[in-house]
Amino acid sequence: MRFENVYLESIGAEIPTEVWTSQGIEDRLEPLYSRLKLPQGRLELMSGIAERRVWPAGTVPSGPSIRSGNHAIQAAGIDRERIGCLIHASVCRDFLEPATASRVHHGLGLPQQCWVYDVSNACLGLINGAVQIATLIESGVIEAGIVVGTENSRPLLTQTIDSLNQDLSLTRKTVKPAFASLTIGSGSCAWLLTHRKHSRSGSPIQAAIAEARTEFHDLCKSDDDAAGAGMQPLMDTDSERLMAEGIRTGIAAFERLLETTGWSREQIDRSICHQVGSRHRAGMLEAMGLDPQRDSITFPKLGNTGSVALPLSLAWAAQSGEITTNDRTALLGIGSGINSVMLAANWQGVAVGGNIQLLHADAAAD
Repeated sequence: MRFENVYLESIGAEIPTEVWTSQGIEDRLEPLYSRLKLPQGRLELMSGIAERRVWPAGTVPSGPSIRSGNHAIQAAGIDRERIGCLIHASVCRDFLEPATASRVHHGLGLPQQCWVYDVSNACLGLINGAVQIATLIESGVIEAGIVVGTENSRPLLTQTIDSLNQDLSLTRKTVKPAFASLTIGSGSCAWLLTHRKHSRSGSPIQAAIAEARTEFHDLCKSDDDAAGAGMQPLMDTDSERLMAEGIRTGIAAFERLLETTGWSREQIDRSICHQVGSRHRAGMLEAMGLDPQRDSITFPKLGNTGSVALPLSLAWAAQSGEITTNDRTALLGIGSGINSVMLAANWQGVAVGGNIQLLHADAAAD
């Protein structure tokens, strides 16, 4: 899928100020660690994640999503009446019904003729939403749209820690599926896309591709919908096989992205992978033949923030100057399912609003 008229105009970012370090999480898991004689430091050593952030207790996704959306709108300086689509696309949502997008749309003061709905696709939700908006723009249905989401890791982290400490049947082997849940972080991000005629300082989105390997849909799954609605999910993840099959899916998707764009891997100036952890990133980049020095990361400070991980990392790369004018940029999304969505952009800059710059400073840790 190629685009001629779609620009990523601005990004709104909102990250929490409360930090939970990997060491702090291991301290909370002292009953489990003592019983199984697990070595301290393994969480950060295995994941490359030193810390992750959490929203205050009681936070629902629409609140940070409204703030992120406002950051994106204000950074772009666009008339809200031009925004014809609002998609809320994170795993976390306020409730099963109505769409969380409804509350976000109201909070942003967007027009009544706006398309308003939720999209859910694990870690790919925001990228899927961006492609849907891009398609609406390219076809002439709308002039601009926002995709936004907020991931809230606090309930999952708290529930996982409590469950691991209380389950006396766990062994070193059976505890492994819960490991990935301890790497999850919180964050919120919004992308504002416009038609080229309304762009003032954005970057053209040139292409998008999708790859589905859904025979592996059972490698990472949450509890049933009732648990999800209560915001108290538990995750069961076959991390080793998920990584291996995810990389294979990513390789296939990447080859199609190169074919669609006509780029060679050597011509890619900047890449941003899904932010799972150090082992996944190293394996992915090596398999794709991409230089780690040209890849931007946020997982050491933010953890795996699900659907907003790649979008927030793009915000960081733009705000910090890691990505520069005329960079051929590959956004390499992979999500449980297993699905992959990848985007190609000719980077000309975007306006970034919000507090992503907090990553420059050390916040008070839990």
